[in-house]
Amino acid sequence: MPKRSKLEMLADIISVIQKKNGKAKPTHILYGANLSYTTMKECLSLLLQKNLIKKVKEGNRTYYVATRKGYEFLNEFRRLKKFTEAFGVSFD
Repeated sequence: MPKRSKLEMLADIISVIQKKNGKAKPTHILYGANLSYTTMKECLSLLLQKNLIKKVKEGNRTYYVATRKGYEFLNEFRRLKKFTEAFGVSFD
C-alpha cells in the first residue's frame, strides 16, 4: 500500500472528527486515522497552528473539534483528490 501524503493524513484526522459528530478524543483520532502517536501529535500541532481544528477541554478530557476552516479544507481536499484521480494523477 502506498504511503499517505501529509495532506492525506491531515484530511483523515478532520474526517475522523467529522464522523465523531464534530468532536473526537485523541485515541479515536489515533486509531481512526491509522497514525502512530508521534505522527498524530505532529499533525494535530499543524492543524491547530493553521486553525483547522481547536483543542477543547471538558473536565479532565481533551477533545479536538474541527473549525469551519477545517471543514472547508476537507471539502476542497476531497474535491482535488477526485479531480486528480479522474486524470490518473496522485498526491505522491
